[in-house]
Amino acid sequence: MQNYLKRMWKLSIGLILYSFGLLFNIHANIGLAPWEAFSIGIYNVTGISFGKVSVITGILILIAVALYFREKIGVGTILNTIFIGLLVDLWEILNIIPYMNTFASGLVMLFLGQVLVSLATYFYVSAGLGSGPRDTLMIALGKKFSNVPIGVIRGLIEGTVLLIGWILGAKVGLGTVVYVFGISFILQTTFNLLNFDVKSVEHESIFDTINALKELYAKSEA
Repeated sequence: MQNYLKRMWKLSIGLILYSFGLLFNIHANIGLAPWEAFSIGIYNVTGISFGKVSVITGILILIAVALYFREKIGVGTILNTIFIGLLVDLWEILNIIPYMNTFASGLVMLFLGQVLVSLATYFYVSAGLGSGPRDTLMIALGKKFSNVPIGVIRGLIEGTVLLIGWILGAKVGLGTVVYVFGISFILQTTFNLLNFDVKSVEHESIFDTINALKELYAKSEA
């Protein structure tokens, strides 16, 4: 049980850090990060809020990845899909992070956002309770193309969704270009510094976790 509590703690830290990372990327105000550009592009077309678009997109990615790549959907996957977008909406309502009004300050904010996203990815993925939709896609493609560095895989995914967001009218600036190349390098560097191989993590499905917790409860009652 202590092991599960530790893993849930890592997962929770990861989700909170990830939401702040996304918020920093948006408030850098020098061009949206790719997934944010994609979500805001969808918002431009549909009027659905950023957070809700993030949740809906995550669910659709999960369905595709689960069916095609057979990746496991865990507790962390569900929590990531639902709560990160909603947390970003909450931070926006609370107005706790100002928008940057110069390129220099925006670049610093964007860099901090990338660092937070990379650290968050380490925390919640290493918990082994399932990755979020976008990272599940990254890991699935990383396993399929095992000779390609995970940073390159991430960069290709980011570039694709950025193009879609731009076509749908999202604000794309120099910072956006910096993000596409920067996140690949920062994510790869973060994982290397932490000696973390994201492709080697064995995730539990939500059913595995439920069964394991049932067994632990039964043992505690015995």
